Amino acid sequence: MSEIKVKICGLSTEDTMETALDAGVDMVGLMFFPKSPRHVTLSQACKLADMARGRAEIVAVTVNMDLDGLSRIRELVNPDTFQFHGDETPEACAAAKVMHGTKVMKAVSVSEKADLEKALFYSVVADSILFDAKPPADSELPGGNGVSYDWGLLKDLDLKKPFLLSGGLNPSNVVEAIRQSGVTAVDVSSGVERDKGVKDNDLIRAFMAAARSV
Repeated sequence: MSEIKVKICGLSTEDTMETALDAGVDMVGLMFFPKSPRHVTLSQACKLADMARGRAEIVAVTVNMDLDGLSRIRELVNPDTFQFHGDETPEACAAAKVMHGTKVMKAVSVSEKADLEKALFYSVVADSILFDAKPPADSELPGGNGVSYDWGLLKDLDLKKPFLLSGGLNPSNVVEAIRQSGVTAVDVSSGVERDKGVKDNDLIRAFMAAARSV
């Protein structure tokens, strides 16, 4: 059995959520960011979270969200983890853990080796780090852009905390990405979509099979 953990981010329909769960996904990401084509309302998120509870870790993905917004998600959706994908400080991550009693995952954008140093500050307070590609200059989305980077930058990285590889992954390249980076966890969003924001069941199954084959 493969030890690679898989997170599928931006799930927004019951059909694709069930496909991901049936395929054995470890973490499911629910996107709370109105500018994203993967954004879900609190009502949608509650239904999707109920499907996943007990079957996969529920990750609420937010971008520079205020405390009231985080509290509403915590109260209604009850995620296992908050993923902060904006400019949140280490202090904000620590405060969220105390206030909401959840785990915290912090996304760090990467294009060169020097960018990895930023993760050291967050690894002190975050439970895990998500290494994603830096978005294109004209993008309003901090992630889910299908952009890649040198996966080898993560080879032999020792953060003392779990970390995930994200950015440009799809069923065709995830095996090579895992081999180059040496990671034990991967995250995918646009790489399992047939159109922007629209997940594809066959691509979800193919990604899961490929990642599990390593």
